[in-house]
Amino acid sequence: MQRAQEVFEVLRGNALTRGMTDEEVHALLSSSRVRLQTLAKGEIVFHEGEEPRGLYLLITGKLAIKKDTFVGRQIFLSELEEPGEMFGEVYEVLRQPYDMYVEAVTRARVLAVESALFSLAGGELSRPALLVQQNLMRIFARKAYFMHNKIKVLASGTLREKIVRCFFQNLRPDGTVELSGSREMLAAYLAVTRPSLSRELSALVRDGILAVDGRKVRVVDMEAFESYL
Repeated sequence: MQRAQEVFEVLRGNALTRGMTDEEVHALLSSSRVRLQTLAKGEIVFHEGEEPRGLYLLITGKLAIKKDTFVGRQIFLSELEEPGEMFGEVYEVLRQPYDMYVEAVTRARVLAVESALFSLAGGELSRPALLVQQNLMRIFARKAYFMHNKIKVLASGTLREKIVRCFFQNLRPDGTVELSGSREMLAAYLAVTRPSLSRELSALVRDGILAVDGRKVRVVDMEAFESYL
């Protein structure tokens, strides 16, 4: 019962169910098209090359998005650790095979939502199905904006400029940035290795531009910081 309530709370607060009543969220969870999967550490949610069958939401635990090269090297792309984070939805909508795979870093639980749940039924869409489709459009729009900002960051000439522009986009009024993920995740976002990222962050601290405490970053010298924009 407690586990079901936890899943309900994650789904109710998710962008995918925006506009739904509690009763509609419960009805969504009770559908045979929605499954709660428990994954052991190291277990794969889906493999590269598989055809998509729906979309997924993280309920608990941590997942890593990875890709293997032709010579067998493993590339870390991103990580998921916030309850309610969605993944796989772009491949589902575009009907494209996965070009990466998702692996459980820790024991995790994932909610799998089959696409048949929000597809046309008898020529008409139910209200929850219509809301899911509308919400997916909003989610895609946010992701497009995210990619637009990422392109601006990656277009920077040096690693220092990439870091500064990335932090500037997330800078709070008090001059601080709270990193949402690990150093590996930030390095993957910037398309650099973690050692390179760590060296440049240390250099920014040494130059008196930043102060770093775990995932909290504070701009010490704003003028010097903005000179790299």
